[in-house]
Amino acid sequence: MFIIKLAFSHEQNLDHSETESKAKRFMPAHLDWLQQGYDNGVFLVSGSLHSELGGGIIAHGITREALNKLLQDDPFVTEQIVTPEIIEIVPSKADERLAFLLY
Repeated sequence: MFIIKLAFSHEQNLDHSETESKAKRFMPAHLDWLQQGYDNGVFLVSGSLHSELGGGIIAHGITREALNKLLQDDPFVTEQIVTPEIIEIVPSKADERLAFLLY
């Protein structure tokens, strides 16, 4: 299982308003990309990070290599709007509602 942090990039020397404007332009394509991840059964949860720092995704049932490739297809990543950070968790215990994550 993976937690992906999509932090707004500062590499392009864009100020916050420019980054926000660029994100709005690519949001429909980013949302389509997210939906594809849900449709493929990989994404479990996604949403915005507090204080408009970017977004986050929880992914399951995918290898790190395949996840890296999938992230490279995100328009927010290809347009350098966000920089992905991947944290891998190997679950050893879960609430019964999330027991499927243990397999």
